[in-house]
Amino acid sequence: MTTYVYETIPATPGEKARYFEIRQTTTEAPLTRHPETGEPIRRVVLGGFGVLSSKPGSARKDSSCGCAPGESCG
Repeated sequence: MTTYVYETIPATPGEKARYFEIRQTTTEAPLTRHPETGEPIRRVVLGGFGVLSSKPGSARKDSSCGCAPGESCG
């Protein structure tokens, strides 16, 4: 099972969202309501890795081990 982070969807402007974790299998659809309170909720997307560039076409070409060209891999 995977642990996902969810947040409540504020009902009024200025209301703060509350965050909590729920364990689900990866095949289960994201929840839309809190299982205990019935409040509307949404899954929060976390993590990931990406290379940001300020120039188009200047993405770094990394080796398969994750090291940049010319860097030592261990």
